[in-house]
Amino acid sequence: MAGLTALQIKNAKPGRYADGKGLYLLVGPTGSKSWVLRVQVDGRRRDYGLGSLDLVKSLAEARQKAEDWRKLAKEGHNPSAEAKRQRASKTTFEDAAQTYYDERKASWKNGKHQDQWINTLKTYAYPSLGKLSVDSIDAHDVAQALLPIWGDKGETARRVKQRIGSVLDYSNAKGWRASEAPMRAVGTLLKGIRQPKQKNFAAMPYKQVAYFMPKLSEAGETVGRLGLQFLILTAARSGEVRGALWSEIDLKKKVWTIPASRMKMDQEHQVPLSDVALALLEKAKAHSVVKPEGLVFPGLKRKPLSDMTLSKVLRSNGGEGFTVHGFRSSFKDWASEQGYPSEWSEAALAHTVANRVEAAYRRTKFLEQRIKLMKAWSDFCVKGARLLGPNV
Repeated sequence: MAGLTALQIKNAKPGRYADGKGLYLLVGPTGSKSWVLRVQVDGRRRDYGLGSLDLVKSLAEARQKAEDWRKLAKEGHNPSAEAKRQRASKTTFEDAAQTYYDERKASWKNGKHQDQWINTLKTYAYPSLGKLSVDSIDAHDVAQALLPIWGDKGETARRVKQRIGSVLDYSNAKGWRASEAPMRAVGTLLKGIRQPKQKNFAAMPYKQVAYFMPKLSEAGETVGRLGLQFLILTAARSGEVRGALWSEIDLKKKVWTIPASRMKMDQEHQVPLSDVALALLEKAKAHSVVKPEGLVFPGLKRKPLSDMTLSKVLRSNGGEGFTVHGFRSSFKDWASEQGYPSEWSEAALAHTVANRVEAAYRRTKFLEQRIKLMKAWSDFCVKGARLLGPNV
């Protein structure tokens, strides 16, 4: 059989055309063209798609691919599965990690996190795993990559472990790897190797907050001091306060609505504003451009304040040794000791419900209850020192 010619392939109408030795050209009703190999595997005659003309562009390439797959079939292999496995074996961990990163980095709001994600793999995983095929990496390989930092860089090691697992699971989903990440086995291999305890954010004791707030207010009116006071009164995260826009503030309803795009858990969060918090916002107007797109607490050149600015304000006003983020813990401790339901304070902190079943049924955000909660917290912050007595 002479087989097909390039001209016949170009002018082929819808139908099935034999080239010989089980190779066929399929032309669909819309004119789409693809190559198919009919071959016998395990005593059964089967058809395997070799690819469209966009992928297998020449007749010579189609014939060579058909020849390679016929050899695989004679050896007892499934040609399609074996060819896929061979392709997968060429994908290195470094290639897979970069592809995963490129696909997902746009969805990560924090630019610093984007850089850290890939840089930690380059630093700690690539030296031993980078050039290995993702299909060949086992628990021992991962454990060996983590061992040099497992004992003295605990938090970094945990993050690298999680990121390696993500890349391997992604590789499995893409067909580059035959199994999911062996992270349970990795945990077994690393079990018993001591890691430094994860440090919590140093939180100012809530009773001390009652003495700190008046001192902060009396120190003078700057954007940094106003921003830190607002953060304390709202129990918000630093990034939420530093990025706050006037369009998010409803002075009439006394609510600050933070859009999902700026929240850690990608869910809109409403913060009831106490009279004290509203008074701070009135003062902030003198330091900002009060337009919808304007920052409530702008830094230099009308850009967001840096996290370091708030930390400096904290240290220079008697908060040495504590962290800005720690004020969320101060609020939580105060709410707990005052007998407020945990659900209220957790909602105020925009924490998600850990129990999935409970989370599926709970729809309320306790906004009405949190109005009372945040008023009580504000009152304590500005008047609590009078009730507590001298700061000893």
